[in-house]
Amino acid sequence: MNIELNSLHYLFMIFTMLILVVMIRKRDTTLVCILGIFLLGIFATSSLSAGIMTVFNSFIYAIVQLMGTILIISVIVAMSTILMKTGINEIMVSPFTRLIKTPTLAYWVIGILMMVISFFFWPSPAVALIGAVMLPVAVKVGLPALAVAMVMNIFGHGIALSGDFIIQGAPKLTADAAGLPVGEVIAASLPLVIVMGVVTTVTAFIFLKRDLKSGKLKVEKTDNIKNKKQEDEEFKNILSSKTKNILALIIPILFAIDVIIMIGANLQGGDATALIGGTAIFILIVVSMLVHKNKALEEITKYLVTGLKFGFEIFGPVIPIAAFFYLGDEGFLQVIGNYLPETSQGLVNDLGLALANSVPLNEGIGAITLTSVGAITGLDGSGFSGISLAGSVASLFGAALGKGVATLTALGQISAIWVGGGTLVPWAVIPAAAICGVDPFELTRRNFKPVVIGLVVTTIVGMFLI
Repeated sequence: MNIELNSLHYLFMIFTMLILVVMIRKRDTTLVCILGIFLLGIFATSSLSAGIMTVFNSFIYAIVQLMGTILIISVIVAMSTILMKTGINEIMVSPFTRLIKTPTLAYWVIGILMMVISFFFWPSPAVALIGAVMLPVAVKVGLPALAVAMVMNIFGHGIALSGDFIIQGAPKLTADAAGLPVGEVIAASLPLVIVMGVVTTVTAFIFLKRDLKSGKLKVEKTDNIKNKKQEDEEFKNILSSKTKNILALIIPILFAIDVIIMIGANLQGGDATALIGGTAIFILIVVSMLVHKNKALEEITKYLVTGLKFGFEIFGPVIPIAAFFYLGDEGFLQVIGNYLPETSQGLVNDLGLALANSVPLNEGIGAITLTSVGAITGLDGSGFSGISLAGSVASLFGAALGKGVATLTALGQISAIWVGGGTLVPWAVIPAAAICGVDPFELTRRNFKPVVIGLVVTTIVGMFLI
């Protein structure tokens, strides 16, 4: 099949490479993305004013596409805030503290609990949700604070966030960029997330036991541990113990019912997100009314504003890069118009097919490239800002191979989030490091070997799944 490439294709490819270079140099990509969007608009329409309008309209398009993801995370954070203030979070995790009798049990119990909670609450709120409660217990039985931070990182910011099966923020971004349904990316990522999770957690556990035995890693005195500040002890006493116990039981049950409904009704993507988000909003409302009573109307708004601030802070850097890469697919028609050749299947697909006709690709090269691209995009410490690029490159390589777009997309997603979402970038591990009172640079050094080994094994497995 003959692919007609024009200046728009080459311009898109040049700016894709520029964005990669800027990420490798650990610089912000926003200006590069805006220039790319601006020039695509000018080259397509031959109008300066249209190019300027393209920048703004592409941002609107990206925000509309991302709004569901931003909103669900904001709502989850808003709900988590009041659960932490009231101490309901402590009661929710307290039954698990009784299981922690040895360093080994502490490692796996905290890890699995962190993973499960992160699926529903997202990792950053989950760190605060369980860290302050579990840390003293773990240290008491012989698991160092650095190890606790590592466990929360790997299970939460690694396994849970890279799969993101419940909230579906990460697969939404990569699926959109790759032009795939969210469910297809989730299905393709499941075996890869399992492989990555098993290899990394087992490897990290082996290294941890070795260093504890040799004395290289020692348990700190409990007095030296920085526990998270309790903002207002009186605030925690507003609800009675009985009320908090009931709420701590009902909240997990409600989310479990959501999962059952999602499976039974085959809800995916936006529908699944809406169910979780709606449940979180009603939990926020009920708890706020019980706590604030007459002031509940105003306080509910304050919690939502707090959540929205967090959501837009996380996704602020994502919007420009997503706006650029959405133009590689159907976003071009929506934002700029029908200025592509009649035979075009979108900028990314055209480039992929052209690549297939000129360069011999195979599954191995595709898998290694996507893991590398994902890792590079994660260097900014976000994990999310570059996964649109991973999805775009996966679409390009998948078109060249004639298969495996979903698997390649999942590989890029997993790599980007494990590196930058994060376990290997010091400024990405700050939540876990702060709650445990450890050095973020030391934490990334502790994470490095297990995560790299996991990425290598997962990439090899990905080659066979393409």
